[in-house]
Amino acid sequence: MPSSIHERETATTTPRQVRLGDPTELLPKKLAHARPLFDPEILRRAIRDSFVKLNPVTLMKNPVIFVVEAGAALTTFFLVRDIAVGAGNIGFQIQIALWLWFTVLFANFAEAMAEARGKAQADTLRKTKTDSIAKRIIVGDRFERVSASQLRAGDIVVCEAGDLIPGDGEVVEGIATVDESVITGESAPVIRESGGDRSAVTGGTKVLSDNIRIKITSNPGETFIDRMIALVEGAERQKTPNEIALNILIAGLTLVFLLAVVTLQPFAHYSVSAAGSGSVPTIAVLVSLLVCLIPTTIGGLLSAIGIAGMDRVMQHNVLAMSGKAVEASGDVNTLLLDKTGTITIGNRQAVEFIPVNEVTQEELADAAQLSSLADETPEGRSVVVLAKEKYGLRGREVASHEAHFIPFSAYTRMSGVDLDGRQLRKGASESIAAFVREQGGQVPDELTETAERISRQGGTPLAVADAHRALGVIHLKDVVKGGMKDRLGHLRAMGIRTVMITGDNPLTAAAIASEAGVDDFLAQASPADKLNYIKKEQAAGRLVAMTGDGTNDAPALAQADVGLAMNTGTMAAKEAGNMVDLDSNPTKLIEVVAIGKQLLITRGALTTFSIANDVAKYFAIIPAMFMATYPALDALNIMGLHTPQSAVLSAVIFNALIIIALVPLALRGVRYRPESAASLLRRNLLIYGLGGIIVPFPGIWIIDQIVHALGLA
Repeated sequence: MPSSIHERETATTTPRQVRLGDPTELLPKKLAHARPLFDPEILRRAIRDSFVKLNPVTLMKNPVIFVVEAGAALTTFFLVRDIAVGAGNIGFQIQIALWLWFTVLFANFAEAMAEARGKAQADTLRKTKTDSIAKRIIVGDRFERVSASQLRAGDIVVCEAGDLIPGDGEVVEGIATVDESVITGESAPVIRESGGDRSAVTGGTKVLSDNIRIKITSNPGETFIDRMIALVEGAERQKTPNEIALNILIAGLTLVFLLAVVTLQPFAHYSVSAAGSGSVPTIAVLVSLLVCLIPTTIGGLLSAIGIAGMDRVMQHNVLAMSGKAVEASGDVNTLLLDKTGTITIGNRQAVEFIPVNEVTQEELADAAQLSSLADETPEGRSVVVLAKEKYGLRGREVASHEAHFIPFSAYTRMSGVDLDGRQLRKGASESIAAFVREQGGQVPDELTETAERISRQGGTPLAVADAHRALGVIHLKDVVKGGMKDRLGHLRAMGIRTVMITGDNPLTAAAIASEAGVDDFLAQASPADKLNYIKKEQAAGRLVAMTGDGTNDAPALAQADVGLAMNTGTMAAKEAGNMVDLDSNPTKLIEVVAIGKQLLITRGALTTFSIANDVAKYFAIIPAMFMATYPALDALNIMGLHTPQSAVLSAVIFNALIIIALVPLALRGVRYRPESAASLLRRNLLIYGLGGIIVPFPGIWIIDQIVHALGLA
């Protein structure tokens, strides 16, 4: 027990109020262990995999790039034929063939980079897997030592201090501190105990103290780490519905342009015969036209965007069970947030001393602080600190005064101290009123009225008395996290409706909801209430996201479109959700929504850019193909490209280079700013639509100048 107020104040402080930072920066910063974008090891793996992916069987999953590879192979075939027969002027064909293969390789590289980042994470996770020895219970306290790989769901094992937990399970007996840094990256140990919402343990983590009995819930190969490894392996992920729809769109565009280009050959023969002059486009030129007209840019980057989106989620210590879960978070309409720990800091804090009966604030603060010295709750500590910060009460010795501290009791609902003949008490207003009357005093009406007013405001009143004198009331309230109101306002601007879930009574819930700025609240919420609320929202056509950690949250997590379970929660909650937050931070749900929106925006922006930049290629290749036959087409050569061959080659080179230039953007994602859908659409059309039309003109022109200067065409 601290011997002075000063010692008491330095030994304990109120929980830190976590500010959420700049509300416009919804995306959290990457964790320290996130690899650099172009890590040398990842780069080497991606380059190697780019060549492996040239296998046509692999590329058939990407129809656009498969067509490019088929065109490159066709061009190469005719090049080899021309070399074999000794045809002249094959330098142009060689360059076209090379750049077509580069286009395929660059597209493969984009996907391979995204996959390599996931595989690097998977390799790191594999290193954490060890086939440890487990103590499997036979009967009573007898156990046998077996390999962890021999355990099956339902087995009971005992783990002591220093033991690795051999598999995922639930603590069925005992309590222990566990090091979960292998999973979360955090060094602080956590408490795991039987019963309640803190019973789930993960294989590969380490027991630091005491001993526990664990019921294994997973078979070999099905542990949490195994699932993490499988999920971060980007190559194994399933395409999301949006990706499938976009793949169908670009495959349809590819088919349209393929049919158009195929018909150009007979049309060119007819035109040359009719005009009596000109030349028929070669296979190399026709393939170049096809490759430049189809949406090769988004075709090459589409898979990388999706894989990188899941990678970004993983970098923020959120494990998404599927790409669909990440995408759904970007389309969320309704966000369900727990009050405690998410909207508020989690503990009620003393914010005001309200004296009654002509008592001064200083006298009330002094009595409140002294009566709280034995109170180890966050509320008690906050009273001590508020008295120190507001009135400078500190540094007085109490050890020599033979102070008798009275801890809080659920029966008396009071705590306090007997000091120098004073009987200082702090507690529920009814309990303090009864104490004052027992000491022969009277309770002023002002005390009751103040307590009722605080309750109506959503706060908690704590009355303070000195024997027979009622001194006043301490106002405790749930403290809304700094910046939360601004954040929720930005979500509202994006069209997302926020709903606070709490077990508080409607009066308290309404007060906190008003202060936090949520759109609605669900008070005194039971598991059935949460489930029914989600079903009602979904019946109205809205996508719902929520977070939870307990078994009672499992039905709602399973029903929600995005269910973010806490890693510290029960196994039932983690199995029900489609995302798991390894940091167990309830506010992460807001961040996940931002990550999902960034994924959707990145895909939309690069699709817009890809289709838009084809316009400039029309002005490069179409005049080049038919200028000799129809000289009037020279008017379309607005870039002033030197020769038909340099124009075609420059367009093909630009088409290949733009893919590799956009790889960093596809992996990092387009910067996301919280704003309305209309504003996002206008900004992206301006940057990626108009930009996609403009950028190829100077790009192709510069390449044409270089090609001409080097005499390549």
